[in-house]
Amino acid sequence: MTERDKAGGGSSEPEAAADEEAQVIVVGAGPAGSAAAVHLARAGVDVLLLEKGGFPREKVCGDGLTPRSVYQLVRMGVDINGPGWMRNKGMRWVCEGRQVELDWPRLGRLPDFGLTRTRHDFDALLADLAAAAGARLRTGVKVTAPLTDRAGYVVGVTASRGPAKEPVRYRAPLVVAADGASARTALALGLERDARRPVAAAARRYYRSEARTNDPYLELWADLRCPGTGLDLPGYGWVFPLGDGRVNVGLGALPQHRHSRPVDLRAALDHWLTRVPAHWGLREENADSPLRSAPLPMGLNRRPQYRRGLLLVGDAAGMVSPWSGEGIAQALEAGEVAAETIALALARPAGPRREHALLHYPAEIRRRWARYYRLGSLVGDLVFSRYGFRPVLHPRVMASPRLLGVLARLLTDVTDGPAHDGVDALLHALVRLVPASRR
Repeated sequence: MTERDKAGGGSSEPEAAADEEAQVIVVGAGPAGSAAAVHLARAGVDVLLLEKGGFPREKVCGDGLTPRSVYQLVRMGVDINGPGWMRNKGMRWVCEGRQVELDWPRLGRLPDFGLTRTRHDFDALLADLAAAAGARLRTGVKVTAPLTDRAGYVVGVTASRGPAKEPVRYRAPLVVAADGASARTALALGLERDARRPVAAAARRYYRSEARTNDPYLELWADLRCPGTGLDLPGYGWVFPLGDGRVNVGLGALPQHRHSRPVDLRAALDHWLTRVPAHWGLREENADSPLRSAPLPMGLNRRPQYRRGLLLVGDAAGMVSPWSGEGIAQALEAGEVAAETIALALARPAGPRREHALLHYPAEIRRRWARYYRLGSLVGDLVFSRYGFRPVLHPRVMASPRLLGVLARLLTDVTDGPAHDGVDALLHALVRLVPASRR
């Protein structure tokens, strides 16, 4: 008998009728939440998808999608051939006057192309897909706290709705927290961020640039400086083509030291853009948006990913890769894993058997990323946060397409399992050398 059974399932607050009930509540309709809702609805689960804002909306992001992201979109049934998408062939690395173009590898499972699309309508597209699959999408609903029973299990959420902030309650035996880096739902249950894991920062701005908008490669610069310090930026810069006359230009950076001030990304961006060719048009008069920034919670920095009826996905669980700063692929993938786990768990009666099934979710997340992220965090501490990416892209590395290709696949996690080629086998062996996490 579980603690919930012993407690009788009573609410920790006076019992009140719910405005809506469901089998699962998903808090947040970003990529992680919408992916979970799509897969849950298609599995026949009654799901409520609650989003505090509306659509379309702005989000700070590079707007670049690697083959891992594309793979998840195809699995969800997204029409990636429709308007608004732009394909890319691979990455172009730039360092100390050298540049190398690397095509995405042809693997057995992942596609051999990436995509770009602005988050302005990307999130809306996924939320609409969830609604079309059968999820009940509710926008303008800001979740304020989880509801728990006397044993501390989540049984729903409280929220405010609409401009009048009308108080509402939603009840469900399971809640998926996909509320982004703020992780308010997880924090309300005492799931604190692991301060030993890094939180990077990213900033991006749109520019009108006919010269670069149709570039077939995602361009990344690894030799940028932090003005005023003379130190290398502990990250990289990007120029991602959007195919609509614009490019997404931005920077991502780790803290230079664990207790130091964040990097001044605005100053670093201004300094960098003085170096790019003038005909690209990356100047103030061609700016198409203000500079916006956001934190990037990395390395599975909030654990466990399941506790007492609450599952964490995406940024709420700190799923951004410490290798590259990518987060959308992991958000989409975790949403699918969470949905599959929940659907199988709900097929069991409430109690120990269901709880046992739900514990598969954090175990699967650990299996997929714990070793890889631990290795990335170690490299970040020893190299990226101290010296930036310049030492990694040494001239000898840049002169060897084969070696640079191995490095690129390690940074972006574009590998196949089981191993498709020798590079896959090498990277899998490297990751297996890392001790497994106990949590």
